[in-house]
Amino acid sequence: MDAHRARSLHEDRLMRLANVTGVGTGRDLHSGEDVIVVFVTHRVPRDRLHDEDVVPDVLEGVPVRVLAIGEVEARDGEP
Repeated sequence: MDAHRARSLHEDRLMRLANVTGVGTGRDLHSGEDVIVVFVTHRVPRDRLHDEDVVPDVLEGVPVRVLAIGEVEARDGEP
């Protein structure tokens, strides 16, 4: 399954996880393979998360990468 389809299948569930602010697709810089990217406010050690809030390593055979981007704010388009 390709990364876009796998993301579509799991995006709603991933968005309900603690600290998750977005889900997308991208390319792994090292391997060159397509991946699902899960954006979080900050990284939390796996052992400090509830089992239901752990981002999986793979979905539908597609690798998942977690990227910490900080807090996200909505803007009205003005600088």
